[in-house]
Amino acid sequence: MRPLDLTPIGEELAIRWDDGTESFTQLETLRRFCPCAACLGEKDIFGNTYKAPERPYGPRAFLLARLGYVGSYGVQPQWADGHGAGIYTWDYLKRIADPAASNDNA
Repeated sequence: MRPLDLTPIGEELAIRWDDGTESFTQLETLRRFCPCAACLGEKDIFGNTYKAPERPYGPRAFLLARLGYVGSYGVQPQWADGHGAGIYTWDYLKRIADPAASNDNA
C-alpha cells in the first residue's frame, strides 16, 4: 500500500491511499513516532535497544517544515526545530495513521 497524496492541513497530515481510503494523522503523533535511531533507538544483534537520552520537545517540534520523498518507499519529514532524520516507510506510515486497520491485518 502506498499513498497517492500527502497533504499537511493545519496540525494534521491528510493521506490518500491507493486503495481509496484516507487517513488524517496528527503531526504531533508523527513526530512522537519518529523512526530514526535517536528517537526510536537502535537494536544490536542480541535485540538490545539503545536509545539517546529523552529530550523535551520544543514549541517548533510538531511544526512540519517540509516533506521529502525517499525513493519509492517512504517520506522524510523535516520539522521546524531542525529534526529530519526519520524515514517513514509506507507500511510504517500506515501503521501510525491507522493503528486499528494495522491490527486487523496482523
